[in-house]
Amino acid sequence: MEDKARTLRSRWWLSLIIALSIVPPMVIGSFWIQVLTEILILGMFAISFNLIFGLMGQISFGQGAYYALGAYTTALMLTKTSMAFPLCMVAPIVVSGICALIFGFFIVRLTGIYFAILSLAFAQLVHSVIFQWYDFTGGDNGIQGIPSPILLKNPFWNYYFTLVIVSAALIVMWFITKSSFGYTMRAIRDNSNRTGFVGVNVRKHMLINFAIAGMFAGLGGSLWAVFNHSVSPDLANWTHSGVPIFMTIIGGPSYFLGPLVGSIIYTLLFVFVTPFTEYWPLIIGTLIIFIVLFFSGGIVGTLELKIRPE
Repeated sequence: MEDKARTLRSRWWLSLIIALSIVPPMVIGSFWIQVLTEILILGMFAISFNLIFGLMGQISFGQGAYYALGAYTTALMLTKTSMAFPLCMVAPIVVSGICALIFGFFIVRLTGIYFAILSLAFAQLVHSVIFQWYDFTGGDNGIQGIPSPILLKNPFWNYYFTLVIVSAALIVMWFITKSSFGYTMRAIRDNSNRTGFVGVNVRKHMLINFAIAGMFAGLGGSLWAVFNHSVSPDLANWTHSGVPIFMTIIGGPSYFLGPLVGSIIYTLLFVFVTPFTEYWPLIIGTLIIFIVLFFSGGIVGTLELKIRPE
C-alpha cells in the first residue's frame, strides 16, 4: 500500500510540474522562454544519465558522447539532406542508441571506477572524430545556421515543441523505471552477484539499460541542435559529460525528477552568475561541495518530495 501511495504521489508531482510548465511562456519574455527550453533539454539529458547512475548504480563520464551524436545527426541531416523534419528527430535516437549499444558492450563488462573510465575513453574517441573530421562535421568550427521549420524559429513555439517531446520522453523513462526491467536494474544496483545467482543475465540487462540511456541522451542532443541552431565538438567533450552529473547531484540521484530540479538550479545559477563573474566553475564547484557535505540526498531529498521511483 505504501508503495502504491508513493507511486500515486509521484504521478501527481509529475503531472503538476508538466501543468506548471505550460503557463510561464504566456507571461514572460523571449529570453526566459529560451532559458526554460534549455532547462527542459538539459533536464532530460540529466535524467538519461541517471538511468545509469541512480537506477543501475554505475557512473558514466561519457554521456555527452551520445548527446553530441544526437545533436550532430540532426544537424547534418538538416543541413546536408532534404529529409523530412520528423525523420531528422527520430534518426538521432537510433544513431545514439546503436553507438551506446556498441560502446556499452565493452563498458558494462566492468564496474565502478573502471566502468567510469572506459565510458570516458569512448566519449573522448567520439570527440576526437568530431573534432578532426573537418569535411563532414566541420571540425572545431562545428555546424552553424542549422535550419528548422519556420514555426520552431519562434522561441514561444519552440518551447512548447520541446515541452511535448521532453514530457513524452519523461513519461516513457518513468514507466521504464517502474517496470519489471526497472526493478531488475535496482536489484543489480544493490547486489549484482546475488541477482546473477537467481538467473538474471546481469551484463545483458546493464547493456540494454546503457543503450536506452544513450537513446534519450541522443534525443536531448537533437532538441539542442534545433533549439541552438548550431553544434560544436564541445558537446562530446568530457566537460560536457560532467553537466548531467552536477545536475543529478544537485537535484538528488535517488529521485526520478531530481536531475530535472538540478537542471533548473544549475541553469538559473549560470544565467544569474555569469554576468557578474567569469569564475562560474568556482561557484558551481562550491555548490557541489556544499550539497555533498550537507545535503547528500540532493535538493529533492532534503525537501523530501515524494517523487522517488522506488
